[in-house]
Amino acid sequence: MTRRRTAFARMRAASALVLVAGVGIAVAACANQPAETSAAPSSPSTPLSASPPPAATPVDYQLGGAYPPDPRVGIVARDRTAAPADGVYSICYLNAFQTQPGEREEWADDLVLRQDGTDVMDPDWPDEALLDTRSDDARQRIAARVGEWIDGCQAAGYDAVEFDNLDTYTRSDGLLSAEDNLALATLLVEWAHHAGLAAGQKNAAEDAERLRAEAGFDFAVVEECAYYRECAAYTDVYGDAVVAIEYTDAIDRPFEDLCADPAVPASLVLRDRDLTTPGDADYAFEICPR
Repeated sequence: MTRRRTAFARMRAASALVLVAGVGIAVAACANQPAETSAAPSSPSTPLSASPPPAATPVDYQLGGAYPPDPRVGIVARDRTAAPADGVYSICYLNAFQTQPGEREEWADDLVLRQDGTDVMDPDWPDEALLDTRSDDARQRIAARVGEWIDGCQAAGYDAVEFDNLDTYTRSDGLLSAEDNLALATLLVEWAHHAGLAAGQKNAAEDAERLRAEAGFDFAVVEECAYYRECAAYTDVYGDAVVAIEYTDAIDRPFEDLCADPAVPASLVLRDRDLTTPGDADYAFEICPR
């Protein structure tokens, strides 16, 4: 079973995250380039080195807003509009298979999945349209746009990218296939590796083996694998290279029990569902003792 990302996307649509001067501006500029740009690299000859997140390292998931991480944390994930955290392994979040809220007009109509002249929307996120991954031309053009975001993440100083919504084919009314999305994922992973970034699979437990073996993902970022008892679907494929997030509104045993469970990835964080920032009444953050 695949979960969806949290409500940060809507929060981002309502108010953009504060960007750090210089680096943040460069990232934002890349994010706003039109879709009709250069094609994805077909066979990069000299890819830079890319390492997955350090194993068994405390993590914070900051998609709802950037803030100084706890000093015990060694891995931080943030949205592509935010600058990476200093002194830690930084993961850049990208919504690679759907449009972000408020960004539909930035995509050409023929790159958005349409049925009877209407955009096919995510049933759980009705302000996000699915991207059309059915043709090689469309995949190349989507990869070119997302590739600019990847390059922006690299320029900002991130170590890795995570690609969300790999599983759009499961909610496309049969219009998309796993093979369509796997082909796009392969282009995106290749682009990330060419930029020297590790590539992270986001959720999609049922596809982990193929995404690792065929697309070349280096690690996984997973939500609620303990709650849904599916952590092994990721660790069997990626070993210790799994970053896990559980949420306070869907936890069925004490967090310390999760920390002690060998089936749960060691890089584990407990967060509030909306991934709020310190000072918010709903903010929650807890990591396993070391």
